[in-house]
Amino acid sequence: MEQINNHPLYRIHTIDSAMSSLWDFYTKRFISLFLISFVMGLALQYLGSLIKIDIADYQTFNIDEMMLELREYLWPMLIVSLSGLLFTTILHYYIIYNPLDPNDNIFRCLLKSLRYYIPYLIILVFLAIAGSFALFLGLLVVVIGMLFAAIYIFSLYLFILPVMMVEGPSIANTITRTVTLAHRNFWANIGWTAVFVIIILVITTVLSGFILLPFTGSFFKAFSDPGEAASLMDITQKPLYIILSALISAVTMPLMPIFACILYFSGRAREEKKYYQEAPEDDGGDKVSVEDLYSKPLPEDEK
Repeated sequence: MEQINNHPLYRIHTIDSAMSSLWDFYTKRFISLFLISFVMGLALQYLGSLIKIDIADYQTFNIDEMMLELREYLWPMLIVSLSGLLFTTILHYYIIYNPLDPNDNIFRCLLKSLRYYIPYLIILVFLAIAGSFALFLGLLVVVIGMLFAAIYIFSLYLFILPVMMVEGPSIANTITRTVTLAHRNFWANIGWTAVFVIIILVITTVLSGFILLPFTGSFFKAFSDPGEAASLMDITQKPLYIILSALISAVTMPLMPIFACILYFSGRAREEKKYYQEAPEDDGGDKVSVEDLYSKPLPEDEK
């Protein structure tokens, strides 16, 4: 397998190069990414369709009754969430390592990525706690503060899996390196993440409208008409809706892991450039490799 710095996304990026690299990587590998994401999306849509929530049951101001109803769906929602996180882990591993070694097909990536799943879940628990605190602080400055806190937490989240998969599954090292890389070139990371989120929201909203057209005739009708909104949950149970939703998610699902890799590789390339600039001239002694800066070797080198 080639070194990680030979990955097509590995370079110091600007906002222009980040978006162009995302597009080039996505289009060159569209077929494989689309098929993998379609299968994952179809599984998630099917699991989600098993959660049948009747909106009429929640048209009450009795909080206790509403919480009692929601408890029935706790485990199904948890299964859907855990499945989604597992698929995210597999897709990240595929995007990082398949370009370096074509032998790492989706089945090998599925098996190899499992070692990162539990540490990933543990780190997400810590991130959720920190995120709740950040959002609470954001409430103190109302809307702008909440938006900034949400973008900041999301930018931290994007670094987690690339750091873990390249530098090793150590929870402590992943947290340290995630915070370090996210805060180095901080405002650029925040700005790029904000732009990416806006793009994804626009694409998702437009594509979601196309999904609803065969059922409601209009995207906005389902949300402006209470009667249509009440029947929206029934629409999500239909096989055609499940298939269309899986197709749409297959288009957008690979974008986040690709963008996450761009953020990580750009930050790491920036570190390497700084290291070489500050390194003293070679005096004939032992040479220090840039890889020595990181606590763990690549997963394949640990075998």
